[in-house]
Amino acid sequence: FVNLRDRYTKLQRSYYETNQGAQSMAYHQVRRELFRDYDAMDNDPIIASALDIYADESTLKNEFGDIITIRSDNPRVQELLENLFYDILNVEFNLWPWTRNLVKYGDFFLQLEIAAEQGIGIVNVMPLSTYEVSRVEGFDMENPQRVKFVYAPYQNPLGAYGMSPKKEFENYEMAHFRMLSDTNFLPYGKSMVEGARRIWKQLSLMEDAMLIHRIMRAPEKRVFKIDIGNINPQEVDNYMQKIINKMKKTPFVDKNSGDYNLKYNIQNLTEDFFLPVRGGDSGTSIENLQGLEYAAVEDIDYLKAKLFAALKVPKAYLSYDENVNGKATLAAEDVRFARTIERIQRIITSELKKVALVHLYAHGYTNESITNFDIHLTNPSIIYEQERIAMMKEKIDLANQAMENSSLPRDYIWKNVFNISEDEFNELDDLIVEDQKRKFRYKQIAEEGNDPAETGQAFGTPHQIASLYGGKGDGDLEVPRGYDETDPK
Repeated sequence: FVNLRDRYTKLQRSYYETNQGAQSMAYHQVRRELFRDYDAMDNDPIIASALDIYADESTLKNEFGDIITIRSDNPRVQELLENLFYDILNVEFNLWPWTRNLVKYGDFFLQLEIAAEQGIGIVNVMPLSTYEVSRVEGFDMENPQRVKFVYAPYQNPLGAYGMSPKKEFENYEMAHFRMLSDTNFLPYGKSMVEGARRIWKQLSLMEDAMLIHRIMRAPEKRVFKIDIGNINPQEVDNYMQKIINKMKKTPFVDKNSGDYNLKYNIQNLTEDFFLPVRGGDSGTSIENLQGLEYAAVEDIDYLKAKLFAALKVPKAYLSYDENVNGKATLAAEDVRFARTIERIQRIITSELKKVALVHLYAHGYTNESITNFDIHLTNPSIIYEQERIAMMKEKIDLANQAMENSSLPRDYIWKNVFNISEDEFNELDDLIVEDQKRKFRYKQIAEEGNDPAETGQAFGTPHQIASLYGGKGDGDLEVPRGYDETDPK
């Protein structure tokens, strides 16, 4: 009655819960059962290929050969973070298995070894098993946002493995990558293959049923009708056994030992039927019985289609279809899958930023300087980028057409077409002026050999020419050589 009194409460309670105090421990047990299913699913070639594809598409290199793009206005911060990710964390090698474990289990725990007293920062990282790490929240009433992690390694009774005591880590000592897509799994993440778990079990049962049918029911069998004539009924069994032994066993002589062996069975005794006949059915004959055909292949295809839908990976790539364009990446072919990869990349970069913050704080950076960086992973979708560029191009064409026709003021276009605030508009307007100055400077250098930034003068412009030839009476301007004042031209 307690478990059924409130449907909403029951949905939030663990299946194994018998009292309110055992909820967290019961959910921890459920997590381990889910992980065992995920490990078994990883042995399936379709799901294993999907996990590989998730990791491959999420960790592509950009045009410069970098997996992670780091940008910072501070050169020292840039140098520290590049050293952290490429030398200490070695993301070029480690990020792929980290991502695969993240999408497989929904969680990935990375212990950070920090040398804060020496001002060195993070010196090493150690991946921890999701089976052995728990996230604890809400244990400190004075600081409800405090988070800690409990590492309880597997305890072997024989003492041969994993006898390390339980350890607790503060939030800054652990990087917890988690797929936050379902609040029912909080404070943990939800695996990318969780939606396919039930379908995978059904598909496995159907495939096992198909194999058993192929082996046991599909083979053809023969019916041997043996004419027993007027043999006494008591002697029929012995006579039939004699016929069976004679047909089934073939003499074999070993060339080395010369032994006479009758154990080699040419035909399987359990497959065929031997029937004695007499009277009107007399006459020995052999008939074939057709094996039963397996008619549930469509059911397997139906379950496979649901499995592909749950994995969110196009079927053509999981089945290695020859018609797929091999020159394009998967995310470039399917925009929907590109959005899934982008979501995974956002989760990864979010936790990598936390690792970077810990590293910079250990080096003494505080306040605004500690956040003066940005981290990006390579977006594998060309089509996704093309759609964004095409939308921007249409907006620019619309704005140019409206300004050429003077149908709308520029301020209105910036605000309503590009959704730019007044402060951003003023900032961009100043940048446009700077661009025009820079353009004029480059033109002076290319055409006149003059750098206005150094000389403070401009040559060859209409205003400068007009000043020279139109201001003859101005004593401040030098008359060019060869100029004839008497010439009316």
